[in-house]
Amino acid sequence: MSIDITMPALSPTMEEGTLAKWLVKPGDAVKSGQIIAEIETDKATMEVEAVDEGVVLELLVPAGAQGVKVNAVIARLADDDAAGAPAAAPPVAAPGPASSSREPPAPAPTTVAGAATGPATGGRTAAAPASAAATGDSPRAFASPLARRIAAAAGVDLAAIAGSGPNGRIVKRDVEAVLARAPQALAHAGAPAGPSGLPATTAVSVPAPARTLEQMGVQPGSYDLVPLDGMRRTIARRMTESFRDTPHFPLTVDLEIDRLLKARADINDRFRDQGVKVSVNDFVIRASALALKMVPASNASYTPDGLALHHHADIAVAVAIDGGLITPIIRQAEYKGLAAISQEMRDLAERARQRRLKPEEYLGGTFSISNLGMMGIKSFASILNEPHGMIMSVGAGEQRPVVRNGAIAIATVMTITLTCDHRVVDGAIGAAFLKAFRGFIEDPMAMLL
Repeated sequence: MSIDITMPALSPTMEEGTLAKWLVKPGDAVKSGQIIAEIETDKATMEVEAVDEGVVLELLVPAGAQGVKVNAVIARLADDDAAGAPAAAPPVAAPGPASSSREPPAPAPTTVAGAATGPATGGRTAAAPASAAATGDSPRAFASPLARRIAAAAGVDLAAIAGSGPNGRIVKRDVEAVLARAPQALAHAGAPAGPSGLPATTAVSVPAPARTLEQMGVQPGSYDLVPLDGMRRTIARRMTESFRDTPHFPLTVDLEIDRLLKARADINDRFRDQGVKVSVNDFVIRASALALKMVPASNASYTPDGLALHHHADIAVAVAIDGGLITPIIRQAEYKGLAAISQEMRDLAERARQRRLKPEEYLGGTFSISNLGMMGIKSFASILNEPHGMIMSVGAGEQRPVVRNGAIAIATVMTITLTCDHRVVDGAIGAAFLKAFRGFIEDPMAMLL
């Protein structure tokens, strides 16, 4: 009997990946737990372990293949009873999700005319939740919040769409694909249809395809085109969705950091022999965590079902890596001192640059920090990193004139801008957070309390 090896979902949000390298070849004996391949996601390179034992019959997806869908069959093993008896291979050119060969084939999903069918996952069709939802016998269709918003705006019934996301989830591209191909097939039953085939009262806006550089007047051959990798595609998609769909506003303050710089110098000098070297960013992480706990309403995320108030301050810190950026997370930062934060952040940043972070080390979090001060940037505003309710942009500390008691003095001033998701953090909440944060930054001794 043959055993299928499928493309694993290495994180909850992974939909596809690049099969970077095979560490086995046809004819090799494989044991359970053996590393057989390396998979590149949009954020990291991870090793894949074999679950079953057997002999490699065939590798169905070549090394270097990009866009391999989660649950696609990538290789096939023969167990002891079927060693040397290769099975027919699916086409390599179009890898896609498939169910295990040990399970009976699932019935084709039932959809309305023109609607795209999604992949089968785990021996059941991705359309099963949608079909059940159409009859009213089960909970609402399994779809992402963005897909729901697009479908609601277009008057599309999610029950008529088969999802292509993980575990058959309906995602943005599924709704847009159906709108582009067959909007008339998704009109609400019994509603008078307009010229587009949708209810006459529903306006549908299908985005126009992006124009090429030549269409915008750029001469052919005057540039080099670098293909988008998984990380850059994900950054482009997520930042576009965040900037377009999340109502946000900035709050900017100037902070005097001379006392912080003195405290940093004293700590590094006193504990140098113990390998301690804290940075301004370590102080910012610590102060952010304490401020989030002091103002619990600011440590929150928006969900369609309500506001999620987080129990801990899990601080995500943007780290620039080759080809993009990633946000490793200091978990429960409110419980960690400056030395512990410094050591953990150095380790996370180093492994981030090597693309060796585990998904749990960069997924989730409750608050983001992006610091460009070391690059001389005075001030800037970041795009929200959902599901975080706020992101802090940290500029460079520089000497500026300030007024004290009616006289001009010189102080080291750092500008920060807090971008807030207005659905969960109102202006008053953001201002309360910044007041608490200022207290910790301008008086570092307060962090010891």
